[in-house]
Amino acid sequence: MNVFGVLGAVSAFCSVALGAFGAHALKSRLSSEALAVFETGARYQMFHALALLLVAALPNLRASFAGWLFLAGTILFCGSLYALALTGVRGFGAITPVGGLCFLVGWVLLALAFARS
Repeated sequence: MNVFGVLGAVSAFCSVALGAFGAHALKSRLSSEALAVFETGARYQMFHALALLLVAALPNLRASFAGWLFLAGTILFCGSLYALALTGVRGFGAITPVGGLCFLVGWVLLALAFARS
């Protein structure tokens, strides 16, 4: 089984579902600011779902580490944005930069994986 291929496809599905949920079910329930935060989470989740599919196509150790960082970033960055938008608890915003750092390091490792392949 190609773990990153499966994770990427599932994450892309969730991104589309959450984006539709935000656009339809949350539009009248959230402020425009909170809705924008939610949409940012869905957008970044899709970008990194596609990155996971790219990792799946390049099976080596650096790419694998990048994939795990993309997954962690999705959980931390996107998850904290979803939680912030839905609850209004500002403390979730403190988690977001950690997820962003996971994304950044993941992209560097993916670049190195391609450079060495």
